[in-house]
Amino acid sequence: MTRDIPRPRSVAGFMLIAFSVTTLSGTGHAAESVEYEPITPYRPSVSTPAQLPFPGQLEFELGGLGMSGASRRGSLPYLFKFAFSSEWGLLVGGDAHVWSRGEDGRFEGVGDTNVTLKRAWVVDDATAFGVEVNVKLPTAKDSLGSGKADYDVNTIYSQDLGPVHMDANLNLTRLGLVDTGTSRTQLGWASAFTVNLPGRWGMIGELSGTHRAGADSATQLLCALTFSPSKVLTFDMGLSRTLRPRPAATSLFAGVVLPLARFR
Repeated sequence: MTRDIPRPRSVAGFMLIAFSVTTLSGTGHAAESVEYEPITPYRPSVSTPAQLPFPGQLEFELGGLGMSGASRRGSLPYLFKFAFSSEWGLLVGGDAHVWSRGEDGRFEGVGDTNVTLKRAWVVDDATAFGVEVNVKLPTAKDSLGSGKADYDVNTIYSQDLGPVHMDANLNLTRLGLVDTGTSRTQLGWASAFTVNLPGRWGMIGELSGTHRAGADSATQLLCALTFSPSKVLTFDMGLSRTLRPRPAATSLFAGVVLPLARFR
């Protein structure tokens, strides 16, 4: 699904992210002795891959995001991923904390929560399709969220193109709160391309956007680096830039992915 990209607004926010990442990295190294399977990172791109995590393995993603521009907004996004089989999985995520500062004042608190049921069709080692059915629960107060539930369906196509991995998403969202004269139905799209680099590094480039009748279309460019010291731990860092609408805003982000438990 197409996701907004909010980011932390203060040094304290980045310090909390650094502490969380350091703590989780220690847990990730310890996890190797438990014989976890290789993780399947979904962050930091807007698009998600069709593939699910290894069945029975609970994975966790945590990040820090900060956006500068006419207004400032930051968050600590998280995601729990669990696959019941190679075909079915459940995702639960959202923002553990959100900061917002603009013309209306300063606000902070817990963000909205997303619950996603996912179905994957793995054709072979290089090709997979997927469908996600998601509901955004309005757990954030109105000053930080819409106060209404959103529903969306996301279709996914993942393909290895030689050394490049591609994830393409196309989704429809039914928005709970809209401005007068604008449509409740929003079309979203995203295409991410990942290349493995020497030394356990990787590089991600992505173009994404949304379109809704009566509202300005949005387009975003994202670039990120990843580092995987082991099969059960991946760090990421990067930036994104809104190309539309104007004025543009630049965002910074960093995060980590690792397993938490193995149930089979």
